[in-house]
Amino acid sequence: MRLRNIPGAEEAIASSPYCIQNPESHFGKWNQVFENSNPIHIEVGMGKGKFILQLALQNPSINYIGIEKYASVLLRAIQKLDSIDAPNNLRFICMNAENLPDVFSKNEIQKIYLNFSDPWPKDRHAKRRLTSREYLFKYRQILSPNGCLEFKTDNKPLFDFSIEEIREASWMLHAYTYDLHHDDALKIGNVMTEYEEKFSSVGNPICKLIASYQ
Repeated sequence: MRLRNIPGAEEAIASSPYCIQNPESHFGKWNQVFENSNPIHIEVGMGKGKFILQLALQNPSINYIGIEKYASVLLRAIQKLDSIDAPNNLRFICMNAENLPDVFSKNEIQKIYLNFSDPWPKDRHAKRRLTSREYLFKYRQILSPNGCLEFKTDNKPLFDFSIEEIREASWMLHAYTYDLHHDDALKIGNVMTEYEEKFSSVGNPICKLIASYQ
């Protein structure tokens, strides 16, 4: 269950050098934030930051931005960075994914990661799923022409829904698997999230897809 309402979380985010305040002010200028022209990858719904931190440490020539809407969850990621020699290619934003096109300009993002997103199981909430066609339209507005989306989940109904939405939204499905950890091709270089470690440890197969807008 996600953490919420930790006293002082919002204040810690506001004072952290890793967290970007007023992200809309950097629209079209995120290369200036990192002071280089390296590609930018984002994780939407980053949780406590294990996945994106490991990517940033492994790939210093790529800039990473973790996006999380819950302040109390983002606080845990900040605390991780405070306890290590943090990489300079990683930043965080506390915001709702609905606002992505207001924060990033056309072609500004090269890759979007979605990991173990909220499944919103009720049909009436389908538009809230981060792989819905509504969100795919938002991603189209910020992804570069050669950019892509990577999605992982242990929720098979959500994964089936995501594949259908990707096809209906005229995206190209490059690869997918219903058992990532036993897929010889897609498991290469896989970085696990906190949820992935938890679910796979009890035998839940992990689903993954890679897609881009045609």
